[in-house]
Amino acid sequence: MSIGKIGEQLRRSTVQIRSSRNGSGSGVIWNASGAIVTNAHIVRSGELHIELWDGRTAPARIEKRNSRRDLAILRTDAGDLTPASAGDSDRVRAGEVVIAVGNPLGFTGALSTGVVHAVGPDFIQTTVRLAPGNSGGPLADSNGNVIGINTAIVPGGLSLAIPISDVRRLLTNPAPIELGVTLEPVRIRRHDGGIALLVLEIAADSLAEYASLRPGDVLVGAGGRRFTSIDDLRDSLERGGQLLTIQFLRGDSKPREVTVRLRHEAAA
Repeated sequence: MSIGKIGEQLRRSTVQIRSSRNGSGSGVIWNASGAIVTNAHIVRSGELHIELWDGRTAPARIEKRNSRRDLAILRTDAGDLTPASAGDSDRVRAGEVVIAVGNPLGFTGALSTGVVHAVGPDFIQTTVRLAPGNSGGPLADSNGNVIGINTAIVPGGLSLAIPISDVRRLLTNPAPIELGVTLEPVRIRRHDGGIALLVLEIAADSLAEYASLRPGDVLVGAGGRRFTSIDDLRDSLERGGQLLTIQFLRGDSKPREVTVRLRHEAAA
């Protein structure tokens, strides 16, 4: 099959995602029942709409998200969807021809080609030249099977894609608990040598919003333990049980605490 025909197939399975707060990106139709795979950084907050290859638009909602792997699963009620054909990212090797489709810089369904540069445990690195708007779109092999979800551009003109095996894990396993914040590690004056996490953004309808955290707050610990790395917050969320107490700073005030409800008790 020619690259042109493969590109046409991929376009039918690629959507443009628009967020009222985070701009736009791309997504891949996973199945005919309305599951769409994209990057978590595209859909952090705001109302979501998708545009299909034929110009139809429809609302979408977040079903699952894993910010650490920059993946999200959306759900739409739009009908007549064309799912992508999923490949096997474990069989990808350096030197293979790959094809990407996305919506960069306002160009709908733009096609790019390249080769696999390297394959690691977390990413597929390629020579495909991507641009803003390609994120969340498909990376396919020479047969048109999607082997990754494009996610980032790295120095030297290379691009990164998340292996499709990670998508399968997110679809079949429970999504990790997330606070719903965008964080940046910062150093503050403390005697314990730990780090702090500056809240840059809070997602709508998130645990952080319900707990009344605000952008500008500085998270310093959880569950009575000070943070020593950015992974400590994730670990605290995973082992926090139903409630988790987070220690934070707001302005020049003394340390505060807030209790976040992570899980609800099952009804008897």
